[in-house]
Amino acid sequence: MSPLVDSYIELGLALGRHVDGMVDAYYGPPEPARRAAAGEPVPAAELARRAGELLAALDADQALEDGRRRWLRAQVTGLRTTARKLAGEAIGYADEVELCYGVRPRRVDDDVLAAAHERLERVLPGPGPLAERFVEWREAQAVPRDLLSRAIDSLCEDLRERTQVQFGLPDGERVDFELVTDQPWSGFNYYLGELRSRVAVNVDLPVLSTNLAHLVAHEAYPGHHTEHTRKEVGLVRGRRWLEESIFLVGTPQCLLAEGLADLGLEVVMGERPEPVVAGHLRPLGIRYDAEVAAAVSQSGEDLGWVRANAAFLLHEDGAPPDEVVDYVARWSLTTRQRAEKSVAFLLDPTWRAYVTCYVEGFRLCRAFVGGHPDRFSRLISEQLVPADLSLSAPPPPT
Repeated sequence: MSPLVDSYIELGLALGRHVDGMVDAYYGPPEPARRAAAGEPVPAAELARRAGELLAALDADQALEDGRRRWLRAQVTGLRTTARKLAGEAIGYADEVELCYGVRPRRVDDDVLAAAHERLERVLPGPGPLAERFVEWREAQAVPRDLLSRAIDSLCEDLRERTQVQFGLPDGERVDFELVTDQPWSGFNYYLGELRSRVAVNVDLPVLSTNLAHLVAHEAYPGHHTEHTRKEVGLVRGRRWLEESIFLVGTPQCLLAEGLADLGLEVVMGERPEPVVAGHLRPLGIRYDAEVAAAVSQSGEDLGWVRANAAFLLHEDGAPPDEVVDYVARWSLTTRQRAEKSVAFLLDPTWRAYVTCYVEGFRLCRAFVGGHPDRFSRLISEQLVPADLSLSAPPPPT
């Protein structure tokens, strides 16, 4: 292993002793993990210093390929930012996001959200206020708990086959799904190495049929599991780029991973996957209003920016969490219970800046792919940084 790569892995593992969940996955050589776990955690200030030294060493290195060195530099910048914050340094929210994830977060004007509401007014059936109609329609799409695993399996089989045909999958890869509770997220991919993933689906709140295909695509095919397995085979095993054997929260690696995962369903099933999804769910007796779901998806995409605005309200403006819950409930047209879950994610120390990975990551990846599957193949196979994608990305709505 390159000494610089070894230092990078040890830095990430050492920071993981300070931040629960920061090391999303590690399947590399065991020795760095043993060293990082030995003794007391290294103080955050010392880790920040080591990260600075590693950045200088990367700048001076001439042995690593330019793209690989650029990728490592972006990653280490994110790790150094986390260490600086842990050491007590004050870093503003927008600066933190930019240093960690490689893009600067932005708000959108509430007028953008109001325009999305107006479009939804025209597609949702029934009388009464929009928020009540939207919540009633959406919650009616809840998947019965006893049918959830069968629905996941059916969608997963189809998405896996489509991913295999379009992009190829390594021999022996496997995903296992489980249902969990008491988590701040809706789904999570635990990559175990050796081409295996364990995907947890959170059932604290009813899982909606309108979100289920996206969730499976995001976590498994052609999303996180597909990216992990292809990079394990192509980069870790094939090229011995062992830095890819560790996946770290708070780095640009996450922004591109979440962006491509959010794009995955559209890539393998097309811009309007609803008829195909209905073919899986309706035979199981699961309610799925495909026609309205399609219209809501088209009209409501801008509402994804509610999460970005909510993060600014919490972390830049200092708004009380209860007020932010009200804001999310109002503009996302959701129940207070779901809004509280969303805000809890933004308040979690590990995940507070992470929402940018979904909002900006999706925008970057969709513009970069531009309907060309070969570009999506690059996202799940190559080392890229947000700057590699940014020239093709449109500005956010205004």
